[in-house]
Amino acid sequence: MQKSRNLFIITVGIILIILLGGVLFTRDNNILITNNELNNILLEKDIKKVFIDDRYLYISTDSNQYKIAKDLVDLKSLDSLAIEVKNSYMFYEILGSIGVFVILLLGFAVLISAIARIFRKKNKPKQMTKNTEMQIQNQLNTESYIHQLSSLEVKNVKFNDIAGIQEVKDDLLEIIDYIKNPKKYQEMGIHLPKGVLLVGPPGVGKTMIAKAIASEANVPFFYQSGSSFAQIYVGMGAKRVRELFFAAKANAPSIIFIDEIDAVGKARGENRNDEREATLNQLLTEMDGFEDSRGVIVVGATNRIEVLDSALLRAGRFDRRIYIDLPDFSERKKIIELYLKDKQHMVDIDEIARQSVGFSGAALASLVNEASLNALRKDSKVITNDDFYLSHSKVESGIKKQLSFSEEEKQILSLYQAAKAISAYWCDIDFDKITLLGDGIKKVDKNILSKSDLINMIKIALSGNVVLEMHMGEAYTNCKDDIRIAKQIAYEMSEDYAMMDKIISDSNDIQAELQKIKDELQVFFNSSKSVLKEVQEVLLKNEKITKEELRNILKDGIFV
Repeated sequence: MQKSRNLFIITVGIILIILLGGVLFTRDNNILITNNELNNILLEKDIKKVFIDDRYLYISTDSNQYKIAKDLVDLKSLDSLAIEVKNSYMFYEILGSIGVFVILLLGFAVLISAIARIFRKKNKPKQMTKNTEMQIQNQLNTESYIHQLSSLEVKNVKFNDIAGIQEVKDDLLEIIDYIKNPKKYQEMGIHLPKGVLLVGPPGVGKTMIAKAIASEANVPFFYQSGSSFAQIYVGMGAKRVRELFFAAKANAPSIIFIDEIDAVGKARGENRNDEREATLNQLLTEMDGFEDSRGVIVVGATNRIEVLDSALLRAGRFDRRIYIDLPDFSERKKIIELYLKDKQHMVDIDEIARQSVGFSGAALASLVNEASLNALRKDSKVITNDDFYLSHSKVESGIKKQLSFSEEEKQILSLYQAAKAISAYWCDIDFDKITLLGDGIKKVDKNILSKSDLINMIKIALSGNVVLEMHMGEAYTNCKDDIRIAKQIAYEMSEDYAMMDKIISDSNDIQAELQKIKDELQVFFNSSKSVLKEVQEVLLKNEKITKEELRNILKDGIFV
C-alpha cells in the first residue's frame, strides 16, 4: 500500500514537471510597446506577421516580437497589413509567471519527498517502540529550539553607543580581547572567564552591555530570560539549559546572556521547589562541572544579587561581578548628549543633567524622547530646556519617588554621604566610591572580626545620622537602613559574642554602647567641620567621590 502511494506521488510529480515546463517554454515573451513605438516599428522594421486577440495586437519582425493594447490602435490605419485573429493565452494569464514557478517547485518537492521516503522506509525498522518515538520527537524539538537560538542576531551595538559606563567598559575590554585573541592568553595558561555577573538597578543598560560585548568581540549571542527556564513540567527547565549550552558550544566562541538570572538562580533551601532546583543544578553543571563549556561565556544580569545561590556566585562560575550604578552627573551629561546627537536642540545639558538625579539610562532616553515629542506638538524643530521641564514629571512618575530629589534633599544626602565617606576612611574600611544614592563600602574581608571591627562598622552606619542632627537639627528617614544595620551589629555583639561589659547583657547595655559610639562621633565631626564641608561640595558637584579624591582632600589633615 505504501509503495503504491509513493509510486503515485512520483508519477504525479513527473507529470506536473513536464506540463509546467512546457508552459514555461511557450509563455508570452512579446515586448509591450506604446503607440509611438508602434509607428516607428511600422516605418523602420520589416513586418513578418500581424495577429490580434481579445486584448492585444501582436507584431512579429525579423529580430523581435511586440504587442500593444488593442484599444490603443486604430485598426483602419493598418489596412495594408494582413491581420490574423487568434485565441488569447487564457491558461498562462490565469496561472501567471510566479504561479508557474511556484507549482514547478512544488512538483520537484513532491518528487524529492517521495524518493526520500522510499529510501527512509528501507532503512526504518518495521516496529518502533513508544520510547523511540518520544526520543525522536524530543530530538526534533531540540533541533528546532537550537535553530531558533542560533538565528538570534545582535544589533550593531558598540560600547561607543552606550554612554556613562566607562568603568564597566574598562572591566570588560580584557574579556573581549581574550575572545578576539585567545592564543596569546592560552600560551600563558590563562583561561577564559566562565561567567560575568552584571549587577545593578533596572534601566542602567545591563542588556545593552551584554550585546555590546558580543558585538565588539564579533561572536554569536544567545539570549534567554531566567523566567524562560521556569517550567511546570518536570525536567523541562534543565532540558532547556542543556539545549541553550549545546547551541552556544556548537557556535563557540559565543556568549550566553541570561537576563534576570535570579528567577532561576535563587538560593536553595527555603520554599523548596524540586523543578527549580533541578534547573539550577543543571546550570551549575554546565558552567563548571564535567560538561565542557570552553569558549562559552555566560553573562548574567540581576538587581537582586543577595538572593542568588552561593554555589552560583563562587569562583569558577561567575568569576567577575560588575556593579553598574545609576549614572552620576557627568555620566548623565554624556547619556543626554548621546541621545540628542542627531536632534536639533538649544538645551543646557548641564542643567538638565542636574535636574535628573536618580534617572537611569533608560529613564534619560525616555526623557529625551518625551522632550522631542513636546517640541513636535508645538510645531518646533528645535528642542529647548522648556520641553525637558514639561516632560520631566511624566518620566519622573515612572521612577521611584525616593530617586527624584529637590535641591534641599540633595543638600541632606550630600552631607549624609560625606560623613559616611570620612568615617570609612578614618576606620580604614575599603571602598571604591561613595555617591549621593549609595555607598560602595566593601565588607570587611576577614573570617574573624574583633570588637573594634564591629564598632567601626557601627560608626560608619551612624555617621550620617549624627552629622545631620548636628548640622540640620534633626534626623531624616534616609538613615533607615543604616540605623537597622547599627542596631543589628550591636545586638549580635551583646547576644552572640558577649562583647559588652556583661556576658549576659540586656537592652540597656546595647543602648549604652550605641550612645557611647554616637558621642564619640559628635566629638570627631565637631573637629572636622571644614573637611566635611569640602567633601560635601565634591558630592554636590560630581554626585560621587572616590577614595583617591578623599585622600587628596584629607592629606593635610588629621587622617594622614
